[in-house]
This record gives sequence, structure tokens and C-alpha cells, in this order.
Amino acid sequence: MNERKPTSYVQRFLLEELDIRGAVVHLTDVWQAMQADRNYAPAVARLLGEMSAVSSVIAGNLKQPARLTFQITGHGPVSLLVVDCSESLNLRGYAKAEGAPQGGTLADLVGDGRLQLSLDIEGLDQPYQSLVPLEGASIAECFEHYLVQSEQQPAGLWLASDAHAAAALFVQKLPGADLKDIDGWSRVQQLAQTVRADELLGLPAEALLGRLFAEESVRVFEPRAVTHDWPADPEKIANMLRALGEDEVRTLLAEHGEVVVHDDLSNHTYHFDTADVDALFRPPTLH
Repeated sequence: MNERKPTSYVQRFLLEELDIRGAVVHLTDVWQAMQADRNYAPAVARLLGEMSAVSSVIAGNLKQPARLTFQITGHGPVSLLVVDCSESLNLRGYAKAEGAPQGGTLADLVGDGRLQLSLDIEGLDQPYQSLVPLEGASIAECFEHYLVQSEQQPAGLWLASDAHAAAALFVQKLPGADLKDIDGWSRVQQLAQTVRADELLGLPAEALLGRLFAEESVRVFEPRAVTHDWPADPEKIANMLRALGEDEVRTLLAEHGEVVVHDDLSNHTYHFDTADVDALFRPPTLH
């Protein structure tokens, strides 16, 4: 019996006769959970949704499993966009914006932004980090440029996001493509460019690929589920407060009546009253 296909997934594919690979990402329940209680303006949510979809593409295509974090910072109305994706495609993200920015280009919303990549690979002492200027009028153009530069292979990227779903279509020319069909890459690009946002958001991967590449031989791989599973972790926050120091924590307690910590990425709020703070710094009991 076939397992039920996940509702949020990365599905890789290969145009076998052309040596062109790609992936389709569709995020529904995961994207809705990431927006819960956030009250993002539509323009802000669109950017974060598109960034979540493309981060899933890249995390799902890594040659070596790693925790991937993309961060866009700038001086525009949207000052921060960050998406974090674990090796198992467990996704979370956060956007910081002033007011309710209206639509516009990426530059209109973010300003003179920069894109930072962090790859945390097991066994390495320090994460690999890369920092580049934003180039492009949209999240898709920015990441397409990044992919071409980082992998030294032509690539195409199409993104869409609304309140209910976020999606991506990615295609990349492999080194042997011209030997198989000199016009193949040009043809695939032209076909992919016909994709509509409603198709990206509404069609399953197989149906989308069948519509776009009806005359090509498409090998579709098993989908990988994308999740949003970040339960509250009060002990992590307690350790952070202990590291901050008792004097600082008690000063915050005296000023506000409680210590409140919000984990922006995982979207959990932690409250510490006087008894909680006392317990944090109580000497361990000897048995």
C-alpha cells in the first residue's frame, strides 16, 4: 500500500533525456502553521512564504545533509526575513517589519539588503557562512542569482505565495545537458516560464510537471515531507536566562513584574514570575 503523500513536500525530478534536474515544493499546512498568530501584512507574508519555499528547494537538494539558515536583512520597511530548515526538512521562519508595508519590489520592501547563508554540518566546528548583496527585484530573482553563482550552473526559479500555500518550481542545467540536446535548456526554460502562480499553488507536482513538460521524459522521485514541528523548550530558555545572570534577570523582574521571552523563530512565548526566577537560581539540592 502506498503511503499517503504529505501535504507539504519537496519533490525532485529529472528530465532524463536532457540532463536537467529540478524540484517542486508545495507548502500548505506547514506554511499556515508558520503564519499562526503572526498577523503579517500580505506583502510581508508573501516574501516570507516565497523564501520558505526556496529554502525548502535548496535544503532538499543539498549534497551533504545540513541545517540551513537563510537570512535577509535591510533598512527598508521589512528589516529581517529568516528561514531555518533542519536536515529532516523541519521548517520555521520569521519576518520583522515596521507597520503594514504595501506591495512592491524586494528592494522597495527590504532596501539595501544582504543575503546570508549559514550551513551547520555535523562534524564541523563552525557553520559555513556566506554573505552577499541582494541582486534582483524579487525573492525568485535574488535566489536564482545566488544559485547560479554558488553552483556555477544555469538555473531557473519560480515562486508563489498566498495566505494558504507557498510553492516553488526549480530547474537546473547539468554539465552534460548540451551533449544530449543543444536546445534542451532553452526549451525547458521557455516551458517553465509559462507556469502561473495559481498552478504553482494549486496543482500537485506530477500534474504541474505534466502540464509544463508534456513532451519530455520526466522521472519523478519520491516526495520528502516538509514539517513545522518546533515544540516549546522551556529548559533552553531557562539556560539562556541563567547565562544572562541572576542580577540582570532580577532587574527585569523588578521592572516588569515578570520576565517574558519570545522565541521569534519557533513562535513561543515564555513567562517567568518571581517563583520561577527563584527556582532558576536556587542552589542544587544535595541528596
